[in-house]
Amino acid sequence: MFQTLARCSKLPRKYIAFLLFRCMLLSTMRSYIADFFAFLCVVTLAASLHAQETSAKPEDTEVWQPEPKVVTPGTDFAKPPSDAIVLFDGKNLDEWVSAQDRSQPAKWNVADGVMTVAKSTGNIETRRTFHNYQFHMEWRTPENITGSGQARGNSGLFLASTGKGDAGYELQILDSYNNKTYVNGMVGSIYKQSIPLANPMRKPGEWNVYDVVWTAPVFSDDGSVNSPAYATVFLNGVLVDNHFELKGETRYIGQPFYKKFDGAPIKLQPHGDKSEPLSFRNIWVRELP
Repeated sequence: MFQTLARCSKLPRKYIAFLLFRCMLLSTMRSYIADFFAFLCVVTLAASLHAQETSAKPEDTEVWQPEPKVVTPGTDFAKPPSDAIVLFDGKNLDEWVSAQDRSQPAKWNVADGVMTVAKSTGNIETRRTFHNYQFHMEWRTPENITGSGQARGNSGLFLASTGKGDAGYELQILDSYNNKTYVNGMVGSIYKQSIPLANPMRKPGEWNVYDVVWTAPVFSDDGSVNSPAYATVFLNGVLVDNHFELKGETRYIGQPFYKKFDGAPIKLQPHGDKSEPLSFRNIWVRELP
C-alpha cells in the first residue's frame, strides 16, 4: 500500500508513512474502545443481576393460597378417603340404576359384601353423573372361570356412559391371566385404542384393583373437541395406561369418534359370553376440578 500511495501522490514518503501509521493507530484504538464498552456493559449487567439476587427473598417465590383441602385417607388402600362418594360399600345398589331404563333400579346380585353380575338384567350405571374424577374398584373373576379369549371373564368399566348399550368410553375388564386375545382388547386396555403397558392380572379367584384418573373431553358449543379425553389407569398398583389420549368413544366395530356430552354416568357391563359372572366390591369416586 505504501508503494502505491507513493507513486500516486506528490507527498513525501515520510509524510505518507506518518498518515498510514496514524490510520492504523486510530483503527486499533476504535477496536479497544469497542471492546471496553462491551466489557463495561457485561460488568454493569452482572452487577445489576447480583443486586437483584441480593435483594431477593425466599418469600418472593412462595405461594400460600389457595390451600388444598384436607383429605383423610382410608385406613388401607381399599377404604375410601374422606371426600369420596361411595358407589358400593357391600350393602346395596342404591347408587346404581338400570342403564337401559334409568327409572329402574339396578338388579345385579348383592351378598356377603360383594356385587355379582346378573347377565340377563343388562348394564348398570351410576345415578349420578361425573366429569373429571379419581375412581377405585375391586373386581374378581371366579376361580372356576371357563372360556377363552374375549369369552372369558369379560366385562367393561365405562368411564363415561353416553347412551344405552356400549355407548361411551370403555376400560376393558377381562380375565387376561394366561388367556390370549388381541392386545388392544385385553385387561387394562382402553378398548380397541390402547395397548396396556403391562399385564399384572391376578389369577382367577383373586381380587384385582383398578385405580383410574379420568379427564373428560371438553367440547365447543358446535360440538367440536377443544380437549380430548385422557385416562391414567393402575391395575393392581401397576401403571397400565399413562395419561392416554383417547381418540373418541370406544367401538367394537369401526373407528372411534367424539360426540358432545357434559357429565356422564359410570357404567358396568355384563358381557354376553357364557363364562361365569364377575364380582365387584369397594367402589368409590372422588370428583376432580
